[in-house]
Amino acid sequence: MDALALLAIETSCDETAAAVVTEDLHVLSSVISSQIELHAAFGGVVPEIAGRAHVALLEPVVAEALERANRSAGDPRIAAIAVTSGPGLVGSLLVGLSGAKALAYAWDVPFVGVNHLEGHLFAAQLESEALSPPYVTLLVSGGHTMLIATLGPGDYRLMGQSIDDAAGEAYDKVARYCGLGYPGGPAIDQLAGEGDPKALKLPRAMKAEGFDFSFSGLKTSVIRSIEKDPSLAVADVAASFQAAVVDVLVTKAMRAVEAIDATAIVLGGGVAANSSLRQAISEAAVEAGVRCALPSLTMCTDNAAMIGAAGWYRFRSFGSDPFTLSANPSLSLELEHLS
Repeated sequence: MDALALLAIETSCDETAAAVVTEDLHVLSSVISSQIELHAAFGGVVPEIAGRAHVALLEPVVAEALERANRSAGDPRIAAIAVTSGPGLVGSLLVGLSGAKALAYAWDVPFVGVNHLEGHLFAAQLESEALSPPYVTLLVSGGHTMLIATLGPGDYRLMGQSIDDAAGEAYDKVARYCGLGYPGGPAIDQLAGEGDPKALKLPRAMKAEGFDFSFSGLKTSVIRSIEKDPSLAVADVAASFQAAVVDVLVTKAMRAVEAIDATAIVLGGGVAANSSLRQAISEAAVEAGVRCALPSLTMCTDNAAMIGAAGWYRFRSFGSDPFTLSANPSLSLELEHLS
């Protein structure tokens, strides 16, 4: 018989995704249906629209994932079903949870809830050689900016996080103010390549202090700079803003690596797709003599393959979850501050 696999489902925000992942973390299929076009006109994700889209998309996305993996409904090679239970938009989470529970019940297989953030911690492991703890993950997305130390399997410690805007949130707000549309991250990243990163003197808040981040002041500084001089080239604004964000992220990430004598620095989250960040963190890792694990661009965005990888860990370590498991939009990782 072929290797056992998990069917994984991810619907925490505006991506409807399903994947089939084997017990040795080989991705047999990964299907992602994006809702960007549905939300672009509103400049951001509209929860009700996202939830309705998941209802329409979940069944065909799961069917396609199974077909690509040469699996079928009720296939005995499907050992369990893993699904994101939080954090995220409650309506979106409920669609995925309800679908996963229905399939698990119909197929008589275990059901496993997965923390979306833990999924991002596993993303890089799907495409690279096994990482040896301790290592540091810089998790950067629209909702989170965190430095997390992995000391062992499932043993995470919070080193630092944003005290206000997440980096991805700052990208979206600056892009919106500059009229670059949604999502803001890719638009700024592309435009930054045409601009001068030294055109604006922007603050690097808390760069020399600990491991926490702050991007709210940077966002405000960009807006004030444009108000003061409306003739500023948008490309220069994008390049200067991105240079400031990347400078702080990389500086603090490598400080965290040094603090715990980490073997590697790992990127995770949607902003991990940023070309400037990927280049800067790679160069810093080479200089520090540590490994740099970068997920592919597909694995940076929300996807179900990473939920499958984390799902296997949760299933092996803790078994299945009851069908009474609820969606938790504010679910956090069980993190303690690294002392």
